[in-house]
Amino acid sequence: MSYDLVVIGSGPAGYVCAIRGAQLGLKTAVIEKDKTFGGTCLNVGCIPSKALLHASHLFEEAGHDFAGMGIGVPRPKLDVKQMQAFKQEGVDGNVKGVDFLFKKNKIDTIKGTGKIVAPGKVEVDGKTIEAKSIVIATGSDVTRLKGIEIDEKRVVSSTGALALDKVPGKLLVVGAGVIGLELGSVWRRLGAEVQVVEFLDRILPGMDGEVARQFQRILEKQGMTFKLGSKVTAVDTKGKTLKATVEPAAGGKAETVEADVVLVAVGRVPYTQGLGLKEAGVEMDERGRVKIDDHFQTNVKGIFAIGDVVRGAMLAHKGEDEGVAVAELIAGKAGHVNYDAIPNVIYTYPEVASVGKTEEELKQAGVAYKVGKFPFTANGRAKVNKTTDGFVKILADEKTDRVLGAHIIGPDAGTMITEITIAMEFSGSAEDIARTCHPHPTLSEAVKEAALAVDKRAIHM
Repeated sequence: MSYDLVVIGSGPAGYVCAIRGAQLGLKTAVIEKDKTFGGTCLNVGCIPSKALLHASHLFEEAGHDFAGMGIGVPRPKLDVKQMQAFKQEGVDGNVKGVDFLFKKNKIDTIKGTGKIVAPGKVEVDGKTIEAKSIVIATGSDVTRLKGIEIDEKRVVSSTGALALDKVPGKLLVVGAGVIGLELGSVWRRLGAEVQVVEFLDRILPGMDGEVARQFQRILEKQGMTFKLGSKVTAVDTKGKTLKATVEPAAGGKAETVEADVVLVAVGRVPYTQGLGLKEAGVEMDERGRVKIDDHFQTNVKGIFAIGDVVRGAMLAHKGEDEGVAVAELIAGKAGHVNYDAIPNVIYTYPEVASVGKTEEELKQAGVAYKVGKFPFTANGRAKVNKTTDGFVKILADEKTDRVLGAHIIGPDAGTMITEITIAMEFSGSAEDIARTCHPHPTLSEAVKEAALAVDKRAIHM
């Protein structure tokens, strides 16, 4: 078979690339080695984790918050098996949705492991497929720690943590990044005692420092404990309970921490095994990512790469944007991704969302900036809903007022960050946001107030 476009991988980057290619008239095929489409995100990542985050939040609300609102209900009973079934139903619906979109757009789907044997040629389980353009969208895999074997039963990655059949008494989370905090919060809400061990002296590396500090205080108030500046060097699995060896990152006396489950959540690495990249002459960078130019093309003409397997944040929506852009470029159009306006969200409660630069990055770059900040304690809707933890912070250029970044802790922060992202996409100013009429009473009014605060004229502060 011969195609205009062959995409290897059907995660968010791959399937979006294929659909956009097909929309533009390219004869398109997708190669997928797993049983289902959708990659990590739909099957064992973003989608199932959101189902459990949603269900566990409602469980906690019913058990702790309903009475204060005048809603009398019996103490909720947890049925982990049914909650997992609820999660799987959501996953299946999304996966079937991708299958439907492939059929709708007349995209050929090829099940098997794809290997690039030469420019323009991909081998799938012994069969050769020809393609004018090949897009690598193979995603990422969990990072493993030396000396700690993941069995997905007691010592788990995010995959195993999403599939536990009972609530662990004690959960030890290794890594205070997005995945560790999201999944740690799921099982804490359901009754687990959760301790997080992080190598650095702060949680959420790379995020705004002020946000990270306040978020840690909120999580501690909820019952999570943190051991920062520490590392897990071994996990003894012989006994009834796991015994993790925890040492100070800077060196010092080790201690033993007992747990029923250990979650290893120290990041992800690009998935490039078995793709034949070396044989095809495709260059990799020092971090094992596929090297690409500004048009997503590798050093080999006709071979492109997008998503988690290339540089930049490992985010589904970043991969989707790249998928659209590369398909448009292959079709002779002007594809582009603005990496300065890619939002990032942590779906805990409250949510944490950010876009653009942090204060630390602006200081390091020597950029003069103004800060506008507004707390949810001063927002009418947050007050009446008793969801006052957090704030909105907007960073704007001191001279031009152009929005350079924004950071939100609060309920529905992931939705609220979108209007600031749009403003940044169109080179908008804090004044633009401040002059925009926001409906009352909504949480989004805090965004407007933060924009007003950039010029020191917030109304409700």
